[in-house]
Order: sequence, then C-alpha cells, then structure tokens
Amino acid sequence: MSSPVAYGVHAVKVLLSRSPARVRRLLVAGGKDAGRLAEIRSLAQRAGVQVTAADDATLDRLAEGGRHQGVVAEVAPRAGDPETQLEQALEACSAPPLLLVLDGVQDPHNLGACLRSADAAGVAAVIAPRDRAAGLTPVVRKVAAGAAETVPFVAVVNLARTLRELKERGVWLVGTDDSAEKSVYDVDLTGPLGVVMGSEGEGLRRLTRECCDQLVSIPMAGAVESLNVSVATGVVLFEAVRQRGKK
Repeated sequence: MSSPVAYGVHAVKVLLSRSPARVRRLLVAGGKDAGRLAEIRSLAQRAGVQVTAADDATLDRLAEGGRHQGVVAEVAPRAGDPETQLEQALEACSAPPLLLVLDGVQDPHNLGACLRSADAAGVAAVIAPRDRAAGLTPVVRKVAAGAAETVPFVAVVNLARTLRELKERGVWLVGTDDSAEKSVYDVDLTGPLGVVMGSEGEGLRRLTRECCDQLVSIPMAGAVESLNVSVATGVVLFEAVRQRGKK
C-alpha cells in the first residue's frame, strides 16, 4: 500500500513546519532551486528531512495529475484508531471543544475547503464516515492548503454511534437543514459543540438527523435555495467563533 502524499508549495510548507516527523520522503523538481522551492529545501534541511530530486513525470504520477508546483511529500498516516484520535483531540482542548461533523461529503474539493475553514475556526477535529464519503486524497490535501496536516481528520465506521458518544460527553450537536425553523443566528453555539453538515444534494441522513440536538437553517435572501456545503460550513463555524469570542 503506497503512502499518502501532500503536494503543492503551501501544503508541504505547513507539513514541514508543523509535522516534519510525518514526512517519509520529500521529492522536489530537480534544478529548481530558486524562490519558493528554495524555502521548501531550507525547511526540510532544518527539520532533518532528506530531499530527493525528481522529474516532472514522477511528480505528476505521485500527485495523480494534480498541480504539484514541483514538490511532493510522502506522508506517514496518523497513528491510532479513530476513537483514540478523537479522544486525543478532545483531551487537547483547553476550552469547550468545537467539532465539525461531515455526513458523507463526497467531493474532494468540498472536503478540502471544509478542512481549511475548520483550521481557521479552531476546530478540534473533523469527523466523517469512513464509507461513501471523501477521504484524505492528494486533491483534498492540496485544496486544504495545509489544513489536512493541522486538523485531525477522524474517519469513523459508525457515524451515528460516534455522535451518540459525543452527546454522552456533553457535546451539543447542531445540524443544518434548509427547512429548519430556527436560524443559526438564533441559537447558542458557545458550549461544547459539534456542527453537523450534510452531504451535497441529500443533506443529513435520517440517523444523523435524529442524533442532532438542534436543527438550524441559514437565512437565504436571494433566489438560490441553498449554499454549497463548504460555504455553509464556513458560515456556521464562524457564527460559532463570533459567539464564543463575545462570551
């Protein structure tokens, strides 16, 4: 089984700065020492990560045709089972945790954008089902612009069971639904919170919806009925950030 990869200058810079021990191999386009790639080489040298020169064909293959900008890092997966990863993420919180739950987001670009918003909002962990949902592909890592390396991504076998366990720990689960009567701006998002977002098109599944303590909608003033899931995720997360900052 091949190692997962991160590619693109920004994503690899974040990886080398935050988690250099996870870099198994760093491949950089040969003969391109100037500018941003020189910074990559410098970061790798300071972290003790060996740099290997690679041709464009090798980089293209590892990045699966993505825009690698001349650099690809082979990454060691995070150790531990999903339950342990989530437990560690919760224990690391010094304030009431803010979690993001993605119920079957399948587009890697949407997942990458959600991870990027999660990082910016200070989310402790992103939780998603292991099956029938996007995972941490090279495209996701690229779109996330480094956030895939900073925010724990916990892929669980049974999402409903995980949500029930979070509720037992006192985490309030707020799900989004276009038909919900209450607006996201009218509910308290300041305590231990899990923001639950549905998949593209179908929204929340029945079991996921039943696990939520509160359903909210995002007010829409125009002709468009709903927002892209990654945009909606940013709206809800930063409303939570706003409320938590005021408190």
